[in-house]
Order: sequence, then structure tokens, then C-alpha cells
Amino acid sequence: MLEQIGERILILSIVMCVGLPIINDFQALFLLDFQETNSYRNGVKMSYVKIFDTTLRDGEQAPGIALNPNQKLEIAHALANLGVDIIEAGFPIASRGDFDCVYQIAREVKGPVICALARTDKKDIERAAEAIRTAKKARIHTFTSASKVHLDFILKMSEQEVLEQTDEMVRYAKSFVDDVEFSAQDCMRADPEFVYQLVRMAIAAGATTVNIPDTTGYGTPIEYGALIKSIFDNVPEAHDITISTHCHDDLGLAVANSLAAVENGARQIECTINGIGERAGNTSLEESVMALYTRKDYYGLELGINTRELYFSSQLVARHTGVEVPPNKAIVGDNAFAHEAGIHQDGVLKNKDTYEIMNAEIVGREAGVLVMGKHSGRNAFRKRLTELGYTDVDDKSLNAFFRQFKDLADLKQRVSDDDIISLVDTETTKIEELYRLEHIQFQSGTGGMTPSALIRLKTPEGIKETTALGSGPVDASFNALKKLSPMPIEVESYDLRAIGSGTDALGEVSIRVKSNNQIVHGQAASTDVVHSSVLAFVDVLNRLAAGIGKNRKAV
Repeated sequence: MLEQIGERILILSIVMCVGLPIINDFQALFLLDFQETNSYRNGVKMSYVKIFDTTLRDGEQAPGIALNPNQKLEIAHALANLGVDIIEAGFPIASRGDFDCVYQIAREVKGPVICALARTDKKDIERAAEAIRTAKKARIHTFTSASKVHLDFILKMSEQEVLEQTDEMVRYAKSFVDDVEFSAQDCMRADPEFVYQLVRMAIAAGATTVNIPDTTGYGTPIEYGALIKSIFDNVPEAHDITISTHCHDDLGLAVANSLAAVENGARQIECTINGIGERAGNTSLEESVMALYTRKDYYGLELGINTRELYFSSQLVARHTGVEVPPNKAIVGDNAFAHEAGIHQDGVLKNKDTYEIMNAEIVGREAGVLVMGKHSGRNAFRKRLTELGYTDVDDKSLNAFFRQFKDLADLKQRVSDDDIISLVDTETTKIEELYRLEHIQFQSGTGGMTPSALIRLKTPEGIKETTALGSGPVDASFNALKKLSPMPIEVESYDLRAIGSGTDALGEVSIRVKSNNQIVHGQAASTDVVHSSVLAFVDVLNRLAAGIGKNRKAV
């Protein structure tokens, strides 16, 4: 370390002697690098960013979310496994239930600091202190407001009164615990000079962390980052404590604002799992963490998070809150590591780094998947066939399978592995198509409507078409096909099973028919049950024409 400092001093001396015009910028860079490399706050190295999780407090305030004590405890344990530095367990004064939850978490969850929220009010602070008294590491987080609109309409206090109250209540909280955090809501819309006064007052009263909330999600990254920087510039004592960021996502900028604050010296990010919270939500924990982790080359900062627990924590919170994770959500959404476009799939097959900046396994997920759909390419389809065990597919067969796959993909959002297996097995058992379905149309309904079907079929004698009635659309279709068949056909069995899941799952139909003394099986699959039934019947016609069947007497 001394050698590095000596080298920098030598370089700085040379630059000063030469008189280069960049001297001011170079000095600033030198001093910042020196400070970042050698400073510690509260025993934590400056290059370390604390993760303050408020899922159980601010996150639960989201409309429609109500966690029971067992769910909160389970989430708290998951957060501890995740490695968050601080868990804001709740607002003990809010209700008896909230107090009990905070108390239970403080008693049972080991590892993180357990934090309780309190207004700048003695009763709030006393209740918070009681709730966390059994925690091995405890914090009281007391808050007021900073913006004029909050002072006029919520607190109904003057700036001087808020300052005096801040001094008194931070000192009071300090009498219960050593670790006290202070926040002033709506700093982004407040007079910066008043924000500096509040920060200065809170530090003088004993706050070890001062949070600068953008409570309404009003700021932009440049503005919010500049506010954090200005606090360090105007309140020198802020360098001796932790400045925290707490951003809301009303403009979709919560993560960007939090990262901008970190770039300007903040060393705690307040966030929630999946970004849940009031209105549009809070800063997303998983996005903030993975931005710092993945771009460590840029930020140069350390974290204590076990990233492999991110996906589990996300799924747990989604399950307990009932708030589903959008499929396009960064890091934890279903599509975050999925590739469907043919160009992307081809690139990933050659080298994952072409389209992935992080591995899915790092966040506790399965390896990135190639989603088989209408945009998938031939190489991705071939790879999936190989993975499914079809290793000896020649180019001609591959082309035939791929055409069938594309046709199916036009009907389904995603083509599952079961769909592909069924497609290949059906295609490989096909025989010469002397009969081919050209068109099907059917009507069915309630209220006295008799189901009917129109079938147009290519036959060895040319195109034929007919209609028929039946007890349902499948029965009507089969009656029409019997009219078009040159041989008598009696359907002995009909089986239908779903392949995959969802309303667009493939319906695989297997039928067994008797024609003269022959027993013939037909099979087909489609997302439309009537269509697959008709295709299975046409398969039977082709097998009969090819002489494929079993003698009835031999069965």
C-alpha cells in the first residue's frame, strides 16, 4: 500500500512540475482513489456496498400484499441465506402483529442486522427498541421529512422544528442501540440546503447511517447522483458515516438512481426482492446486485450477497405475496436467460458470451435455455433433437421435421420437448400420403344445433368433398370421412391425451379401426382436437391403402 501511495505521489509531482492543464482533474482522481482505497466507515471498507432489504416493511406496503407471520419469517431466513446486510423487518408501532413479527425475526434470524422502523417520536422509538432487543445486531431506523410539501401538509412543522426534533429523536434512539439510521423523506424535491442541515444534525446526534430517499421516484440518475455528491461536498462529516440510497420506481429509474448514488459515494442500497413496494415499487434488489456484480469492472465495489440464492428468494416472495414476476423481468423473469430468435440461438450455441453477459447459474437458475418457437433456427432445432436422443437424423429428415416444427410453432407460443418428440415419432411412422386432408370445417353448439362437418380430401381419384352430421364435431368429421373412404370403416377405440400443458397443448389422438378383417391403428397430433382426430383417421386411410394392418383372426 505504501509503495502504491509513493508511486502516485511521484506521478502527481511530475504532473505538477510539467504544469499540465489536466492537473485539477488528476488531483481529484488521485484523492478519490486514495480515499476509496484506504478509508473505512463503521469497520466496513469503503469499497463495500451494504444491501438493506426492506421487502418485509416497504415491500409489504404494496396494495394487495398481506404476509402472515410464518411467511415473513420464512422470507427473513431466505434473506439471511442470501447474505443481505440489513433486514428491515417491519414497523413495530403500526400494529401488534407487526411488532410480534419483528420480535420473532430479531430472535430467530441470525446473520444480518435486524432493523425496525420508527418515526421521530419517542413512542415509536421505544416500540422499535423493544421489538429488536433480542437481536444480536440491532438497528433503529427513524425518519422524518425534508420537502416543503411534506412539512406543510404532513408534519405541519417548520424547518427549525424538524431539525430540533431530529436532534432529539436520533439521540433518543441512540440511547437504545449503537446502530441508528436516519431518513428524511422526499429529499429529491427538498431544498438541498435543508437536506445538508438535516444530514449534519443527524450525524452530530449519533446517526451511523443517513438515508437520502427519493420517496416519490421523482429524480433522474444525474440529479440524484449529484445530490449525493453535493452532500459529501457540503457536509464533510458525511465521509465518516454511511450514506444510503432509497429510491422508488415511479419513472422506472429506481435501480439507475441507486447506482448513480453509489457512483457518487453512497455505500448502502435500500431495496426489495422483485422491486415490490408502494405504487410502482422500490429499487429491485436482484437488479442492483447483479449490476454491481456483473459490472465490477466499472464499479469496482464489493458485495456480501450469495447471488445463487437470488432466484430462490424471488420465487419465494412471489409465491407468498401473490405478485407474479413478469416474464421479461431482468435477472429473475422467465425470459431473462431464454433465447428464441434464430440468430441469438445460433450465437449462443457457438459461444454463450455472444448474447449472455452473465450465466443463469450465478443467480441460482438453470442454464440459459433455447426456447423452441416460431423464431427458432435450424441449428437450435437440430441441437434440441440431439438432446432428446435423436442423434442419427440425416439432412433430409431434419428438413422434414423442421417444416413440421415451424408449422406447429405458428400455432403455439412455445413448442415443448414433448411436442417435438410427438412430431418426430409421428413423422417417422408416416407412409406415402395417398390420402391428404385439404380442408376441414365444422359447426357445433348448444340450443338445438346439430354438429356438422365438411371434409375436403385428396384421394388417388382426385379431390373429393362431403359433409355429414354427428353427435359432436369429431363424430361428424368421422362420418364424413367414412363417406369418402372406399373401404368400410368401423372405429373401435378412440384415445385422446394432452402433450404438454396449457390451453395450446398438443392433443394426440390414437384410433383403432376395423376394415373388413383388418385392424389398423392411426395416430396424429395437433393443437386442435378435431383436427388431430381427422388427421388420425386420414393416417388410417393411408395405412389401409398401403396394406398395413393386422388380420382380425390373428388378434
